[in-house]
Amino acid sequence: MATASLATVKDTFGRPLRDLRISVTDRCNFRCPYCMPAEVFGARYKFLPRSEILSFEEIARLARVFARLGVVKLRLTGGEPTIRADLPRLVGMLAGIDGIEDLTLTTNGFLLAKMAQALKDAGLRRITVSLDSLDEDVFKQLNGRNFGTRPVLDGIAAAEAAGLSPIKINCVVQRGVNDHTIVDLVRRFKGTGHVVRFIEFMDVGTLNRWDMKLVVTADEIVARIDATFPLRQVPPNCRGETALRYRFAEGDGEIGVIASVTKPFCGDCTRARLSTDGKLVTCLFAAGGKDLRGPMRAGASDGDLRDIILGVWSRRRDRYSEERGGLVAAGSGTGAPDRRRIEMYQIGG
Repeated sequence: MATASLATVKDTFGRPLRDLRISVTDRCNFRCPYCMPAEVFGARYKFLPRSEILSFEEIARLARVFARLGVVKLRLTGGEPTIRADLPRLVGMLAGIDGIEDLTLTTNGFLLAKMAQALKDAGLRRITVSLDSLDEDVFKQLNGRNFGTRPVLDGIAAAEAAGLSPIKINCVVQRGVNDHTIVDLVRRFKGTGHVVRFIEFMDVGTLNRWDMKLVVTADEIVARIDATFPLRQVPPNCRGETALRYRFAEGDGEIGVIASVTKPFCGDCTRARLSTDGKLVTCLFAAGGKDLRGPMRAGASDGDLRDIILGVWSRRRDRYSEERGGLVAAGSGTGAPDRRRIEMYQIGG
């Protein structure tokens, strides 16, 4: 197959390949009920053995191939990426890849305080920290480990001191769980330069007991915040941006709302995902992915890997959130199409 130009690396809906999210581990030190519920991922749960996890060299090699196909942004995810040993070394390898314009990481922040400077020095540019509530009791319930917020807040402060900015803070909102604390989160970070982003509770994977009744919609989230801190919507920064942006009317910062359930953005999705064991996944809600580790370890050339990736992307038809949105609008059950889905801890958010 001839080398494809960037203009031709598009799926069946004309969406280009621009972003790659790399899961560097399937393990996590939290047990958030919407991702890795403790009753499933207990002490006896068997995570991937080291031999099945991509090495740093394999990740960097695949990232270079993706970059030649048009990827300009890399995001490291997990599981929890900061528990992967020697993570700054991988960051340094990825930071040197030609064509990569943005290198960022999503973390729960628990170990960030002692790693932020090393990550920045290695070439990490930005960071996103998950923080579902400032309320200690709610936060302990949601992380499943009885951890308090202090280590996460210290991690955010360390990231700011290291120059990992702008810092984004993600909050998954669930009705009756943490929705009563969202305004407090806005109040805490308003004026700091950090952007708090509220995420509609999504049916990622099959283990989080998702139900539409637990979803606090984007409109409701905005209305609750607007009642205390008046907002005005502003345009996206770029094509494919996941969050709807709202600036404070008085001008000291903004928030974001990721509305995959009620306002699907599949039409502009430019994101591919690389699972911990080397599978190319083309949608957060996919049932599985295309193995790249096997061919790579069997001796495939970079050209061979490029052709596999291009073949998968060019046939891509994923639009799960729009399909789910149609069911929600029709009032069909929970709104979630009944099918197997890959778990979030395997491919990040």
